[in-house]
Amino acid sequence: MGGFDYYSWVILPVLIALSRMCDVTLGTLRHIFMAKGFKRLVPVLGFFEVLIWLIVISKVMQHLNNWMCYIGWSAGYACGTILGMKIEEKLALGLQVIRIITNQGCDDFIKAMHDAHHGITIVDAQGAKGPVKMIFTVVQRKEVKEIESIIARYNPTAFYSLEEIKNVSQGVFSTGNSKYSFLKELLPSGKGR
Repeated sequence: MGGFDYYSWVILPVLIALSRMCDVTLGTLRHIFMAKGFKRLVPVLGFFEVLIWLIVISKVMQHLNNWMCYIGWSAGYACGTILGMKIEEKLALGLQVIRIITNQGCDDFIKAMHDAHHGITIVDAQGAKGPVKMIFTVVQRKEVKEIESIIARYNPTAFYSLEEIKNVSQGVFSTGNSKYSFLKELLPSGKGR
């Protein structure tokens, strides 16, 4: 009777999990970059995603009687999904429109937004309980926390919503340098991003 087969029951499932984590991470990022218009990067990510997948599925098919390979496959998929979302969250690519609705005085808030070099549009509107101001701004996703802190400081009872947008034209935007500005050069979209 031979000893325990560490390769088949430990090393191979771990390698499958790590490989699957890589291909699912690439797939998650590929979908996110596709939605954000980074057309040149999407095929490259897709190539490596499928290449890794083919190698891993061939190993699983060679070891169909090894249930640990199935566990590795499933664990890699779950971890890859989480990792892909975490990477995208850290990159904070894209733009968001923030709609702020308030029935309170907002002069200090408006000044703080101007001081932070964020363009805003203000509209007088009618809410359920009377007149309100609707304030719109378009910002990089990495700047959303800054705007939320300005709202919390100057108008904490304001209602606000965020929405992802794909592209903008014209406008007044913050002049801060993005720590990911290299991506604009590396990953231009089809729209001249």
